Amino acid sequence: MMDFLPWQQAPARRWLAARERFAHAWLIHGRPGCGQMEFALAGAASLLCESPRDGLACGECQACRWVAAGNHPDLRRIRPDAQAVREGALDVAEDARKQPSREIRIEQIRGLLPWFNTATHRGGWRVALLYPAESLNTIAANALLKILEEPPEHTVFLLSAQAPDRLLPTLVSRCRRLPLAVPPAAESLAWLEAQGVKDAAARLAAAGGAPLLALEQAREGRPVVPDWLELFLDQASGGGDGAALADALQAGEPADWVDGFQRLWLDLSLGAHGLPPRYHPGQAARIAAIARNLDPAALARAADWLREQWRLARHALNPKLLADHAARTLLQSVRPR
Repeated sequence: MMDFLPWQQAPARRWLAARERFAHAWLIHGRPGCGQMEFALAGAASLLCESPRDGLACGECQACRWVAAGNHPDLRRIRPDAQAVREGALDVAEDARKQPSREIRIEQIRGLLPWFNTATHRGGWRVALLYPAESLNTIAANALLKILEEPPEHTVFLLSAQAPDRLLPTLVSRCRRLPLAVPPAAESLAWLEAQGVKDAAARLAAAGGAPLLALEQAREGRPVVPDWLELFLDQASGGGDGAALADALQAGEPADWVDGFQRLWLDLSLGAHGLPPRYHPGQAARIAAIARNLDPAALARAADWLREQWRLARHALNPKLLADHAARTLLQSVRPR
């Protein structure tokens, strides 16, 4: 958490150059998988560093050693319990039936109040890091808003978000926004190859240019082209009743394959206009062959249906029924006119 990712270092130096006149709250946001959480973590380390080098954390002073060890007294990390479990900072609940919370709760915000009333340990900044900020539930978000209306002295709030539109508008209005761009493809490819990722170009394309998402998928052993997508392309080209596709979809998470179909739909839309695919360049010939005979109206209706399902996919009431309906609906929408 001490270092900015390679493509973040230049914007980080510009951001930190005016730390003496720093805003009290920043909303750091960008496309998933581009490193906004990593930017916020490294930004906290740089703000707390006592001997910054060119604006960034030195990694050697006492403050940096505390940050690296996870016990700096002037740093608080507020995230859902489920996120803390993934990071290894919190044990899984003994009661297996009790799932770790996926929300930032009001108790976590209230727990900051005594911390605000004490002097900073090293006489510098105090940093409260919240991520992902969109996991704040409504009560916690309102409690944080009240704090930001009269911010504590010497305190900087760093809120990292992938979907800032899901935050309370009044909360967003209290923050300076710091958008992070998708890194250049060449820089992302070089970084992925340095991490030992095979087929880095194909993985980066499948991840929409988001290098951290591509790395996560590679480490999880996910195929670049999922089995269900291969099956869909086969059945869209050669026919099929969708039963096998529905079975393949049932084996996965609805949120994953709905998102995957949305990416494929963009590639099909590009192919219908004679343009190369964005997410699946390795499947360009098959996508172009399907797109050549598409009914644009049917494709648009299916795209609207996918957008609607995306809102519900993480809480699908009947995944089997959804998979069956998706297989029939999406295959029908790509049949030749």
